[in-house]
Amino acid sequence: MPQILLAEVTASVSELKRNPMGTVAAGEGAPVAILNHNQTAFYCVPAKAFESMMERLEDIELNAIADARREEKRIPVDLDEV
Repeated sequence: MPQILLAEVTASVSELKRNPMGTVAAGEGAPVAILNHNQTAFYCVPAKAFESMMERLEDIELNAIADARREEKRIPVDLDEV
């Protein structure tokens, strides 16, 4: 069965067990697809890449909130009265 592989580097579960940090290093900062019986079981994502993904997701969420609020009714405010 075809599958989508979202990493340039792959390793088996056995390789990961044998040398976890070496497996992570093989990705050179990018995710490593961990295979079990030639099927993607999960992705091993280095901390910096994971943090970057979380920041991007937060930005996407904040942009969606801003876009939704742009459509809301606006209330005029005089800053001199505040």
